[in-house]
Amino acid sequence: MDNIKVSVIVPVYNDEEYIQTSISSIMNQEFSETYEIIVVDDGSTDNSLDIAHELLSKADIPYKLVHQRNSGVSVARNHGIEVSRGDYLVFVDSDDYILTNHLSELYNGKTDFTLTQMAKEGVKSAVNSINYPELPLSAHDLIKMELQMMIPEFSFCQLMYKADLIKDNSLKFDSKAVYGEDTEFALKALSYGESVAIGEEITYLYIQRKDSATSNAGLNRFNFIETLEKLSEFYKSRGQNELANLVITSRIPRAIFGNMNYFFYHNYDFDEVISKMEDLDLFSKLSRFKGDSKFKFKIKLFLLNPKLYYKMWKKFKNTI
Repeated sequence: MDNIKVSVIVPVYNDEEYIQTSISSIMNQEFSETYEIIVVDDGSTDNSLDIAHELLSKADIPYKLVHQRNSGVSVARNHGIEVSRGDYLVFVDSDDYILTNHLSELYNGKTDFTLTQMAKEGVKSAVNSINYPELPLSAHDLIKMELQMMIPEFSFCQLMYKADLIKDNSLKFDSKAVYGEDTEFALKALSYGESVAIGEEITYLYIQRKDSATSNAGLNRFNFIETLEKLSEFYKSRGQNELANLVITSRIPRAIFGNMNYFFYHNYDFDEVISKMEDLDLFSKLSRFKGDSKFKFKIKLFLLNPKLYYKMWKKFKNTI
């Protein structure tokens, strides 16, 4: 693999406003090992590709610029994986950026994965500032923590992945998924590995854009439930029944409730939200929750009288 230790994969689509900051942050790494930057342009119609080319052509860093017809971010990431040469893979979204110690904090050349800390731009505290039971952590235990949502705002881009685990098992991002394909990818990848090192430093900064694909997903955010059900079946096929059950009894109900409250917070029409939930049979799936009593009480209160719960939620703004 030409002695390249890390491949940094950056999917790009019409991000000329952000791409210079993102790529510059990757180029300016304080990392003693050789790494490459792979920019996959997903059919941009602005100057994103030109900006990326101008920056990278002046750098003494191996790089690849890949252009594809507009096929979506998942296809772009998969394309990046295919052409990568590094021992490890790192993903950076083109509207986010990383600090100069991102790769050095992640890379150890030993564990299958490393998890760094991340925060929203301008926030000094880590999103994932939690206590882990033992370090390095087993990949199995990290999956369990995520499925129980013990890691607030877990993101696939916090991880460094051993490339062989991804390629040997033909892991890909689901190009048909509308929402949550990145989380699914990370949770599948982790199931093939053993050890996870945990970094204590905030090294990844993400920017919340109003026009991002996630923000514009609308009620399709509920389609993440189908993705999670497929993940449960995936774990079952691998004999990982504990994880399969946790998806059903913890992650799915939490995803339903979290997205529902997201819609309420952003003033979606109540009847439209409820109708979508009924269409997707989310009430019965919500009732399967097993876990802490406080969250279970919230679910029971909602299932007993959705309209009453909604009125109370609007009055007290997520304090119930």
